Amino acid sequence: MARKVRLLNAEVDDITMDDLVENFRQGVMLTLHVDSIMKLQKDRDFYELLPQFDVITCDSQILVVAARLLGTPLKERVSGSDYFPRFYTRYKDDPSVTVFICGGGAGIPEIARQKVNAKVGREMVVGTIAPSRDYDRDPEEIEQIIAEINRSGATVLVVGLGGGRQEKFIFKYRSRLPGIRLFLPLGGTIDYEAESLKRPPAWVTNAGLEWLYRVVREPRQRWRRYVVHQPPFLYLFARQLLGMYKNPFADVPRSKA
Repeated sequence: MARKVRLLNAEVDDITMDDLVENFRQGVMLTLHVDSIMKLQKDRDFYELLPQFDVITCDSQILVVAARLLGTPLKERVSGSDYFPRFYTRYKDDPSVTVFICGGGAGIPEIARQKVNAKVGREMVVGTIAPSRDYDRDPEEIEQIIAEINRSGATVLVVGLGGGRQEKFIFKYRSRLPGIRLFLPLGGTIDYEAESLKRPPAWVTNAGLEWLYRVVREPRQRWRRYVVHQPPFLYLFARQLLGMYKNPFADVPRSKA
């Protein structure tokens, strides 16, 4: 069992990419980055899902540095966008591994499907769907999504519906997806695989500047996330460093309203 490192009100597994690819074949994964850890400060429903994840990786160079400053260094950053290509390359010759991609803009998951299948040399991605932005308000669309996933016969589900939403979707409907063994809420990884969004150079990511790269490339879509939503992490982390951070949901009963 991997050592766990606490970052604010979440614990990440101190696991290597090799360990994850080789040994994690069934369950639900969460890749934790600054955006998701900030959502965990406000979204109690998301926070209460944490114990249900089978593995939580550190998907942020900023969080890697934070763990080091706390005196609990992690072995390495394990990002979803690095993990997924490693995963499908590792299991490209294993016919028991088939993938369904749920998420991304119109047409994007299908492009990702074509590109992944071309790389692995077989029909590994067996189905895709691009839900509408308000899919969760439409019971008929939800039924269609579930039916498409089950019809595909996939054993791995990649979900990209936005941080927090994709994880809630998985836990709400996983009991109705009996063929899926591995659940991967990987968000923007679908865009990377479709090449609709170019990945930054490795030195940008290693320097912890991927957020700046994304703001420059997609200012209208990203400025609020990176310029407004995420900076308070530095304040909260400083409080943790000083032993003053308090989990906003600790010892606070859920309202019955």
